[in-house]
Amino acid sequence: MTSITRQAKVASNATVLGGGAFGTALAQHLASKGTKVNMWVLEDDTRHNINDHRENKTFLPGVKLSDNILATGSVRDSIKNTEIVLLVIPTPFIRKWLQNNHAFLPVGVPLICCSKGIEMKTLDTPYEILMEEMPGKYHKHLGALSGPSFAKEVAAGNPTNVTLAAEEESTAAIAQSILSDKSFRVYTGNDVIGAELCGALKNVIAIAAGATDGFAFGSNGRAALISRGLAEMTRLIVKKGGNASTLMGLAGVGDLVLTCSSTMSRNYTVGYRLAKGETIQQVLSGNKSVAEGINTSASVFKLAEKLDVDMPICREVYKVIHKGKPVVEALATLQARPLRSESETFEFATKKAKL
Repeated sequence: MTSITRQAKVASNATVLGGGAFGTALAQHLASKGTKVNMWVLEDDTRHNINDHRENKTFLPGVKLSDNILATGSVRDSIKNTEIVLLVIPTPFIRKWLQNNHAFLPVGVPLICCSKGIEMKTLDTPYEILMEEMPGKYHKHLGALSGPSFAKEVAAGNPTNVTLAAEEESTAAIAQSILSDKSFRVYTGNDVIGAELCGALKNVIAIAAGATDGFAFGSNGRAALISRGLAEMTRLIVKKGGNASTLMGLAGVGDLVLTCSSTMSRNYTVGYRLAKGETIQQVLSGNKSVAEGINTSASVFKLAEKLDVDMPICREVYKVIHKGKPVVEALATLQARPLRSESETFEFATKKAKL
């Protein structure tokens, strides 16, 4: 890679597309640096709360938002004079949103996807959706943000480190400088597919981790599940064309450990509540913010079958959520699998890495 001088800077204007918890947190982070942030927000009441009450009461309650943030329902207004665009729209809606709005988006500034998941019908990641739906003139400006970053902690200014992956090094470097400060440190890379799949897959593993804690299986059980989950993630990411080394970074083991170990994780909480006897319908009822791992578990199940990748933990999570398999039976199935050498786990990934 060419050496590029990197230094944090304060952008004059930035755009956040999406008014959920993470989009609001990123807007708050940039605003705290002194950047004027225009947020495109779908819901009328959320826009009203942000602009008039300085709080996103629906998705990020309890966080006082900066006066530098302005919420709007107009995509055209949100991108005026912007130096960076952060796309934080839920994965199931990205394609349709782009089809309706991509013509408004500016060319020549970083367009960074901060959404996590895998589209059900196509099995595409958010970045792949952007590459398909955006004209070629945008492609070198695209990137993806991933890594351990709970929205409330980002908004509060707690120390956070993330990965920003882009195929074009200059795009990653520009976005890195705009987003970084002393509390929010951004590392760059070029494995976009690996970073995005890490962000999607860890949510499925986190549901299983929550279940192990719900059954009080102890720290040993959780550590084993995280380790074996990392092995599954590696197999799929390498088969899809990503780099095994990405799993050892912030987007991989960093985000996986965070999501599998904290009650702040929506996905962990889903597994925990299922283990305590609630149905998936009970878990979902009344929740404004949906745990991404619920939908992603079905996409991962289909993708693993398509690519012929063995992912037993993800397979059992899928069966629990979408086929009604009791959680205790799913965990018993995992423990009853045939004995094998641990080296088999990474054999395929190691071979691919040497090619």
